[in-house]
Amino acid sequence: MDLVSLVEGIGEAPTAALFGLLTGLTFGVAAQRSRFCLRAATVEFARGRMEDKVAVWLLTFSTAVVWVQAAQLLGLMSAADARMMAVPGSWSGAVIGGLIFGAGMVLARGCSGRLLVLAATGNLRSVVSGLIFAVVAQMSLSGVLSPLRDRLAGLWVTSGGRNMDLLATFGLPEWGGLALGAAIAVLALWLSRRNRIGAARLIFASGVGFAVAMGWVLTYELSLVAFDPVQIESATFTGPSAHTLMFFLDRNAILEFDVGLVPGVFIGAMLAAALSGEMRIQAFDGAVTMRKAMIGAALMGFGGMLAGGCAIGAGVTGGSIFAGTAWLALFCMWIGAMLTDFLIDQPGRTVTA
Repeated sequence: MDLVSLVEGIGEAPTAALFGLLTGLTFGVAAQRSRFCLRAATVEFARGRMEDKVAVWLLTFSTAVVWVQAAQLLGLMSAADARMMAVPGSWSGAVIGGLIFGAGMVLARGCSGRLLVLAATGNLRSVVSGLIFAVVAQMSLSGVLSPLRDRLAGLWVTSGGRNMDLLATFGLPEWGGLALGAAIAVLALWLSRRNRIGAARLIFASGVGFAVAMGWVLTYELSLVAFDPVQIESATFTGPSAHTLMFFLDRNAILEFDVGLVPGVFIGAMLAAALSGEMRIQAFDGAVTMRKAMIGAALMGFGGMLAGGCAIGAGVTGGSIFAGTAWLALFCMWIGAMLTDFLIDQPGRTVTA
């Protein structure tokens, strides 16, 4: 069945949700098996180590860039038409939101995407933190926190009514993004070899990057055949977590890519954990850990919405199309996470996620 027949058969909105589900399933399986986590990578780096967690993150990021830029060169997608690029970006939101999100993911012991993956394996800490994250994200999107978010985001925005395309701004050729992604991939593979990371984990780490490209291509192709406008987007968890929550609370909510993505990640991670024997119930270690996790989840909900994306949405998905505010938000997430680890966490604590 071709795409036109699929859309005619089930409708545009269900097709978008199906594409979200497929993207989420791929992401969930790959993220669970690779143990991909930005928080773990930033903490490892902050403590002066360049080991497996940094290598896995770099490989995921670089393969996302390579896959997405290759798809664009082949005409399978257009980054210029992506929602993230087609609207003004917020420099102030990227800085403030990125710092807040980075601090939150260290306190919560995982970014929003990692919490969703861990929740699927039976981690009750991540279930509670994930629900708080989704609620605060919704409050920041259209609730009581939205005026504050709008005020902070409006302090400094990109010019020209669009986000900044870093490749065009710096005058790089069309293949420049692909070349940069390949260079980062070489660094990641060198670190992986130095840390003796197995081939299976490397394949799954690059699978997370592939899932990001998959989302971009599927939504772009859908936009070409749909009658109504379709958002060209890919994996992110701040807005989708809020939208998925409201879908199950509001009978008038509609199906969309976001609503398929979050359940897809959960199902994919749960299947991967079950098949590998890693399903187990885990609770909070104590009251202090619980407080930190709840505060961190709330910070991520607001910070991610302000930054225009979470560690995945801005850090990988937005980075793969070279959106200026996404790269700035990612940088600030690293800074916020490293500062929080230095100020709050014990220096000798084991980096886990």
